[in-house]
Amino acid sequence: MSEEVNKLTPYHLLGGEAVLRQLVDRFYQIMAEEPKVLELRKMHPEDLQGSADKLYMFLSGWLGGPDLYQQKFGHPMLRARHMPFPIDSSGRDQWMFCMIKALSEVPMEAALKAQLEQAFFRTADFMRNQDA
Repeated sequence: MSEEVNKLTPYHLLGGEAVLRQLVDRFYQIMAEEPKVLELRKMHPEDLQGSADKLYMFLSGWLGGPDLYQQKFGHPMLRARHMPFPIDSSGRDQWMFCMIKALSEVPMEAALKAQLEQAFFRTADFMRNQDA
């Protein structure tokens, strides 16, 4: 029974490891190429691969798949890890722009897409540490 329940997680509904990697890679490709998210891009290292790997590992567990990030780095402590970066509503919106665009390019059920967009927004909004 538990195997059946696990298959109902967003991770599995999305398509598992390969589709999650596709989503994350596309997210960072958009960030690297889209001029309207330059502020967000400047918060990241020149080589985005490390950031992509960490987001992939985090999202794997966050979506109900293997808890790769916690196994390698411990508790995510998202807000604390993002505190050194000035994140305001514009930064949140730039991050969401990249994620929504990436999500739109990955085939999935409309209900799952809506659920993920809402969950990503709540998390991105929680990362804000500046008033603007």
